[in-house]
Amino acid sequence: MKPFKAIGGMLAVCCALFFAHAATAVEVAGVKLDDSIKLAGQDLRLNGAGIRTKVIFKVYAIGLYLTDKKTTTADVMAAPGARRVTLAMLRDVGSDEFGKAFSSGIEQNTDAAERAALTAPMAKFNAMFASVAELKQGDVLNLDWVPGSGMVVLLNGKKILEPIADPTFYNAVLRIWLGAKPVDDKLKRQLLGEQ
Repeated sequence: MKPFKAIGGMLAVCCALFFAHAATAVEVAGVKLDDSIKLAGQDLRLNGAGIRTKVIFKVYAIGLYLTDKKTTTADVMAAPGARRVTLAMLRDVGSDEFGKAFSSGIEQNTDAAERAALTAPMAKFNAMFASVAELKQGDVLNLDWVPGSGMVVLLNGKKILEPIADPTFYNAVLRIWLGAKPVDDKLKRQLLGEQ
């Protein structure tokens, strides 16, 4: 009878570990996004997540991480501390095409005066996309705001952009998904935790 108790005990431990791990990640289109992460010494929580589709194609899974839950664009823009947007590619996309989509999203959600003020960081951001031939299915792109440093971009954990210190630029990037003219209204609601 003791072997059954031992097996039962091991099974209970395995189940507990499985469910503990399952509770720490959200799955979006087969991509696991952690419920919480650590960035620049700060604990961030997944504010919302969704899938960016274009026509009928799933392009990337996306997660927005903040120090505290926010449900409005204004609150996200004003949020102190570290922030992260994680993009997990669901298909191959040329970096030129991806860069143009980012530029278009920023242009749609900024006025002429703000765009003029963001010329230098935008040029640096576009040069980053030019340095990467293609984003492949399975690649993970992190767009981080690190207090005291600025916006840092990592591709599969490797830094591909030196910090852009202007918080206005990081917020302009966030408005691609959260602005008045987001790339996808449903995705905006998901990132703000409404769905």
